[in-house]
Amino acid sequence: MRDSLAVGITVGLSGFAFGVTSVGSGLDVAQTCALSLLVFTGASQFALVGSLGAGGGVIAAVAGALLLGVRNAFYGLRLSHLLALPRAVRPLAAQWVIDETSAVAFAQPNRRSARLGFLVTGATLFVVWNLTTFAGALGAAALGDPAAWGLDAAGPAVFLALLVAMVRGAPRASGARLRPEPLVAGLAAVLALACAPFLPPGAPVLVAVLAAPIVLALVRPRAKGGAA
Repeated sequence: MRDSLAVGITVGLSGFAFGVTSVGSGLDVAQTCALSLLVFTGASQFALVGSLGAGGGVIAAVAGALLLGVRNAFYGLRLSHLLALPRAVRPLAAQWVIDETSAVAFAQPNRRSARLGFLVTGATLFVVWNLTTFAGALGAAALGDPAAWGLDAAGPAVFLALLVAMVRGAPRASGARLRPEPLVAGLAAVLALACAPFLPPGAPVLVAVLAAPIVLALVRPRAKGGAA
């Protein structure tokens, strides 16, 4: 319970950075809060407003956000068997299927603990994320141009910090000499930077997705060979 609350509060505080980034990208306070209430997946939200703020089209921005959100569908498949929630509450629980709630649930020793961890983490994170989003959006709207205060860097900084933590904490697969997560992150950055001068804002993110299958195709044969 204590760990679930800690995860929810700690990650939820980054909603402030999203509120600032969203308003700095051209959305108003109501639109920003609606994104956190209805979308509620930080990576996709940051990708969407970041693309719009850079001048990208709506289609490219939404496509990038959807690609990042696809992982939640795979979490949902595993959680549906682990939690075995009643059918009536599954549509509501689906709104809370994100990285943090899934990680807490998967780490529990039994179904009862998994349900409790999922519920506490989801409720805490949802409330704190939306409150801090509102606070960040109001603050950015009151201050004016976030770039004038250097607040436009808040969103990318938080996104990078979350990425670094995920890459460092990723376990090495059995028999593998290299962890694929750092390689995927590095190659994705290279692809995005290489495409940035030639593609419209938002499109480099779509190209960067190719890093995952490329790295997996290269690492898996090595892992099998090492295991043999």
